[in-house]
Amino acid sequence: MNRIDLEGRVVAITGGARGIGYAVAQRALDSGASVALWDVDAERLARSQRELGERGKVTAVTVELTEEAAVAHAVAQTVLEHGAIDVLINSAGITGGNGATWELEPEVWRRVIDVNLVGPYLTCRAVVPQMLKQGYGRIVNIASVAGKEGNPNASHYSASKAGLIGLTKSLGKELATKNILVNAVTPAAAKTEIFDSMSQQHIDYMLSKIPMNRFLLPEEAASLILWLASEDCAFSTGSVFDLSGGRATY
Repeated sequence: MNRIDLEGRVVAITGGARGIGYAVAQRALDSGASVALWDVDAERLARSQRELGERGKVTAVTVELTEEAAVAHAVAQTVLEHGAIDVLINSAGITGGNGATWELEPEVWRRVIDVNLVGPYLTCRAVVPQMLKQGYGRIVNIASVAGKEGNPNASHYSASKAGLIGLTKSLGKELATKNILVNAVTPAAAKTEIFDSMSQQHIDYMLSKIPMNRFLLPEEAASLILWLASEDCAFSTGSVFDLSGGRATY
C-alpha cells in the first residue's frame, strides 16, 4: 500500500469511531497525520481512540453533529489540542432503516436529513473559517451512490446524500480560489455496522446492483478519500468521485 503524504496534517473525522471513518483514521495516521475523532458514541469513541493511539496522536470529542454549539466546541477543542484543522472528513451518517416513502415516519425522515446533511453543513460552517485563516484546507464529504440514483425504500437516505452532493458542489465553487478544496465520494454499500440498521432484502438489492458483485471494503474507501485530502489533489473541487464498483452510470 502506498503512503499518502499527510505529514504534519491534522485530520478531523466525523463518525471516526467506526466504519469508513475508522478506516480513514487508520490510513491517515499511517500517512503521518494526527487525527481528531468526532463521534456521538462516547463509549465506542474512547475504545477507538485507545486502539488508534498506537499509530500516532489521536484526540476525541463526543459531539452531537446536529447541534451547532456542540460542533463549535469540537472545532475549538481540536484547534486547541492540535493547533489547526487541515482536513475535514464528513463520514458520520445513518440509514434510518428501510420503508416505502409513505410509510416512513416524519421524525425518522427528518433525523436522517439532520444527521446526513445538516450535520455536514454545520461542520463545514464551523471549520471553513479556521481553514481560511490557515490559507489551506481539504474537505471530503462521504455521500452515496444512492444520492445519484435514489434507492427504493430509502428515500430519506437517498435525499440526504443527494443534498450532500449539492452542498459539496456549492461549497467547492465558493472556496475555489482559497486553496480549500471540497469534494465528495459516492460509495456503493460497504459492509460495516451500518448494515445492522438495514433489512436483508435491501442489502441483497444493493449487492445485486454492483457489477463487481461484492461490497466496498472500508480501507478501499480510505485510499481515495485520503488522496482527496492530500496536497496531491490540487485541481479537483466541487467534484464527485465514484466508489461504486461499476454501479454508477455518471
